[in-house]
Amino acid sequence: MNPTRRTVLLAAAGSALLPALPATATAAPRAAAALQPYTSYWYPDSLPAGSPGAGITWRSLKSWRAAADADLAFNAAAVPLAPRFTPVPANATARADQARIQSLVSFGPTAGNPSQGSATADSYALTHWAYLDELVFWGGSSGEGLILAPIAPIVDAAHRHGVPVLGNVFLPPAAYGGQLQWTRDLVQRDAAGHYPLAAQLVAVAAAYGFDGWFVNAETGGGDSALGAAMLGFVKELKALAAAKGQRVTWYDAMTVNGSVSWQGALNGQNQALFQAADAMFLDFRWSAGTLAASGRKAEQLGRERYELWAGVDVESNGPDTSVDWDAIVPADAPHTTSLGLYRPEQTRNHLPAGHTPDDFHAADDRFWTGRSLDPARPDTTDRWRAPAVFVADRSTVTSLPFASVFSTGHGLRWYEDGAVASDTPWNHLGLQDRLPSRRWVVRTGGERPTVAFDFADAWRGGSSVLVAGALDEPAVLDLYATRLPIGPDTVVELTHRAETGGVRVELAVATAEPDAAGAAPPYTYLPLPAGSGDGWRTTAVRLTGLSGTVHALGVRLTAADGGPVRWRLGRLAVRDRATTPAAPTGARITAASGGDLRLAWNHPAPGTVRHYTVHRVLPDGTRRFLGGTCQRAHFAGGLTPAPGERAARLEVRAVGELYTSSAPATVTRAW
Repeated sequence: MNPTRRTVLLAAAGSALLPALPATATAAPRAAAALQPYTSYWYPDSLPAGSPGAGITWRSLKSWRAAADADLAFNAAAVPLAPRFTPVPANATARADQARIQSLVSFGPTAGNPSQGSATADSYALTHWAYLDELVFWGGSSGEGLILAPIAPIVDAAHRHGVPVLGNVFLPPAAYGGQLQWTRDLVQRDAAGHYPLAAQLVAVAAAYGFDGWFVNAETGGGDSALGAAMLGFVKELKALAAAKGQRVTWYDAMTVNGSVSWQGALNGQNQALFQAADAMFLDFRWSAGTLAASGRKAEQLGRERYELWAGVDVESNGPDTSVDWDAIVPADAPHTTSLGLYRPEQTRNHLPAGHTPDDFHAADDRFWTGRSLDPARPDTTDRWRAPAVFVADRSTVTSLPFASVFSTGHGLRWYEDGAVASDTPWNHLGLQDRLPSRRWVVRTGGERPTVAFDFADAWRGGSSVLVAGALDEPAVLDLYATRLPIGPDTVVELTHRAETGGVRVELAVATAEPDAAGAAPPYTYLPLPAGSGDGWRTTAVRLTGLSGTVHALGVRLTAADGGPVRWRLGRLAVRDRATTPAAPTGARITAASGGDLRLAWNHPAPGTVRHYTVHRVLPDGTRRFLGGTCQRAHFAGGLTPAPGERAARLEVRAVGELYTSSAPATVTRAW
């Protein structure tokens, strides 16, 4: 078996968190002057000796200024952090007020991660946000940069689901290229005794729209003076961050005396650093005894035991990882601490070459939901204790209008109104919808059909929900836990298609919570008018006779002859009235090089916009989708003239929450 990056380092330097190999081994080569924007990364102050590898730009955080950041418009998140609520849990074992989950994810190479997605469907399209409380954008390396800011698409998707995102500060072990000078650079003080790089980190997070920092100091050789400086730095970082609504998580590596010694516990070696931060990730060497003692110690310090993340390394084996679950989240006692999942993108990375988005989501559902693939009926014999088994899901669906086209943030094609608008595979998490949190709860007295995101057809974006299989009894599919007000004009719209005949569809609406955890919502079933043919159709259902608040939405499917079904749901919307956003203004090309363009535009009411789409209009009038973004800037690359075309014509549209599109703003580029 090939060793993982982390096990290579373990042999040389002990237990460590390892974001990436040196940049020359991982970064995608690119021209230094390319217009394609990438994620931002820095060294604290001094730069390495020599020259950077291909496609890498060495930068100093100390000299960063927002006004001089040429890529800021592409990298700044646009979606604010959404509030969320916890419905009655889907099963009797999930708990709402105990262990939380942090996820440390490497979405791509430090220096080669495009700011606005790329032309492949092969990406870690995280969708199980309902179980997460914190996402760390993992990365950094000695050859590229040590401080990594999250790209906007990940932040926008996470915020849409109510999940904060942290950037990463990685001071690597010497065995991995770390230099103690970089640690000293980070904690340097100015003449007034302040830590200028603490202020810089907070300024970056504020400008980029993410939620704070994960500080991972693993370069050995420090002394007590450096330990004291680090403690002062973390204290000031937390104070400045708190004033901006940001947070700081500390990794259990450097101790208060400046040495690096992974404790796997909260104790006297790291207590002061934990107290200086908002939370701490405990190294993987914990035991049942040290976790129990750590939880007690946190409470003795006046802190919550759930502010400790017990690290579980799933990079190599994913849901086949052997874990002492009862040490962290015992089934018959209060949870001991929270859980820190290191590298759950294994669900993508372990797949063989040629895998599809369907393959990825099947593996990812196994990881987050468990072997049963139904959070309402967990498999108690499963050795992997999936998050859905012990953590209650959360939802952000609380206001009108609300709509979803079940976009997962990647696809094999791009669809608009049921037609293919681009044959190019794509990924862009900022275009991900608020997705059903309980995937997939199916309630039936008969054989259970399969339910999955499917990429062979869609109404908008790249995916739809496909229900397939035998249906010898009616089946109810839970879709969304909500807190949506019902008014006299409230309408629910479903865009769907039956690929086999004889499927009767009813909208399931619950205006109250279930009586107990694991129980079905008290649904009222509203029939949809019968249709014919196998094409997409949109049906509007008025919530006549209902009042108060919608707590849950689903569908009930009945096969006329009890036979197999194939039924797709492409869109669900809840509204009081139809709304269309205003058009963008001031569309312009801000930079150009051959067929590579940077576009920008303005909008009079950006808060009404879900995202923007960019199309190219060909000489014959055909519109071709080029990309979408939540930002008011977009990179379009590799354009070439069409036959007889003197100028490329591009259109930018604002797309509202209901997926209605504005009139276009047009810009041209002469060839």
